[in-house]
Amino acid sequence: MPPANTDSGDKRIARLEFRATSALKADIQRAATLMGMDDTSYALSVLGEHARATIESHHRTQLSQADSAAFMAALDSPEAPTDALRGLFELHRDTHRDGD
Repeated sequence: MPPANTDSGDKRIARLEFRATSALKADIQRAATLMGMDDTSYALSVLGEHARATIESHHRTQLSQADSAAFMAALDSPEAPTDALRGLFELHRDTHRDGD
């Protein structure tokens, strides 16, 4: 079954062009046939899904269990601010007095 069209009825007006090896083209054609789709629809479907997944993965941070535990522990028991950090806060306050 072909994947759902996610372009909200937009007409295909933008153009992408690329060259592929003969083997890759044959694989795309075979996969498209197996999905009951034409080559272009299949390629756009797969590229779109992969593009959205790539974008989503860059908007999310995943931590290992150990890193997550360390992060939560740091939130629960924060270190006292250093003189350098206090200085930065003072600098920020002094340079942004009028809500800049």
